[in-house]
Amino acid sequence: MILVVEDSGDLADTLTVAFDGLGTVVPARNGLEALRVLSGECGARVRAIVTDLQMPRMDGFELLEKLQTEGAFHPRPVIVISGDTDPAVPGRVRGLGASAFFPKPFSPGEVKAKLEALLNAQGG
Repeated sequence: MILVVEDSGDLADTLTVAFDGLGTVVPARNGLEALRVLSGECGARVRAIVTDLQMPRMDGFELLEKLQTEGAFHPRPVIVISGDTDPAVPGRVRGLGASAFFPKPFSPGEVKAKLEALLNAQGG
């Protein structure tokens, strides 16, 4: 399972299509929904997370902080996709445990290739 955390339905749909063949895509509209998925019965089957940063209720930065500090969420690849133009953002998200950062607009094919490489590196 791939957890896609994105408040834009169109972008979530684009990523779902792009990730075809990598497993089931589970959508979440913000960080709180993502944490509910991860805490639920299918949470252990989530192999990777792809998240936006700017979302309502709980943004991607808060989600990354929770993933880093909550022991219940075992390490898994996290890819961040964001339209944030602050040049410090890529380093900040890597410092919070993200495996990769893609600025918007992004290439769905490049994100899929990176996700495949990360999944292969962790053994599956």
